[in-house]
Amino acid sequence: MKHLMIAAGILSATSAMAADTPQLTVYTYDSFVSDWGPGPKVEEAFEAQCDCDLNLVGVEDGAALLSRVRLEGANSDADVVLGLDTNLIAAAKETGLFAPSSVRAEYDLPIEWADDVFVPYDWGYFAFVHNADAPAPASFRDLADSEAKIIIQDPRSSTPGLGLLLWVKAAYGDDAPEIWAGLADNIVTVTKGWSEAYGLFLDGEADMVLSYTTSPAYHLIAEEDDSKAAAAFDEGHYMQVEVAAKLAGTDQPELSDQFLRFMVSDTFQQIIPTTNWMYPAVIPSTGLPDGFDALITPEKSLLFSADEAASVRDEALTEWLGALSQ
Repeated sequence: MKHLMIAAGILSATSAMAADTPQLTVYTYDSFVSDWGPGPKVEEAFEAQCDCDLNLVGVEDGAALLSRVRLEGANSDADVVLGLDTNLIAAAKETGLFAPSSVRAEYDLPIEWADDVFVPYDWGYFAFVHNADAPAPASFRDLADSEAKIIIQDPRSSTPGLGLLLWVKAAYGDDAPEIWAGLADNIVTVTKGWSEAYGLFLDGEADMVLSYTTSPAYHLIAEEDDSKAAAAFDEGHYMQVEVAAKLAGTDQPELSDQFLRFMVSDTFQQIIPTTNWMYPAVIPSTGLPDGFDALITPEKSLLFSADEAASVRDEALTEWLGALSQ
């Protein structure tokens, strides 16, 4: 009987401790929480200093992330959303669901950062990745004229997919429909998110996949494989800056702010290059890993401001859908 009473007491104490441990729920994209993504290391590092439980919830991709938060509204379980980008900032702010942040940092971004709601944590350039021993197009026109089969992501659910639309629009303006008409028969499939698209490419389902100039670094560093490359396009490459923000309805505002501050810390930023395979928003004390110096550097950077991206998004989407429906 004594043993039963002692056991019951231990269980009761353990339950009480668990109940007293605050939980921070962060919505992010699937690849972030994967075994090979930043999630496991981020969770371990943050929990070591927060005395909390970090609950990372994966959603297909960045654009789908915003759709889920919109759907849940003020009743969302999320405290922080990590994985939107500058192309979605204006739409995210329109929801009224996000709260201002006091986080400031010495960012190593190609652009000035002054947003008072969203905190950047990494950035990169979109690119088409291919097998290094295969010929690569040097522009969208070259790609459209080639026999290359490509896989892209849906701009309605994926931030790379939306980035591609804005890349074509930024490079070609009113001629964007012509470019899409030329590319339509190169497209093998359109996936909901990046992970599925890249997996299909690695399985040999296409010659090229929409990804990032930094993607070959994964193969080079993690696999010691130099067989993948990113095609350099003459018209330039569109940038992506990924961001996070806390929700106004969070019941953990202080813990949310702590996580956002952690996100721009040396500890977090050291994790990013070799797990999320992007450039860190703040160069860590260790610098960039060997292998990043072998990546292509676009000669021209393209990027719409958050407001510009919002204003051209619907037109660009209509042009894309029109070309693919022919």
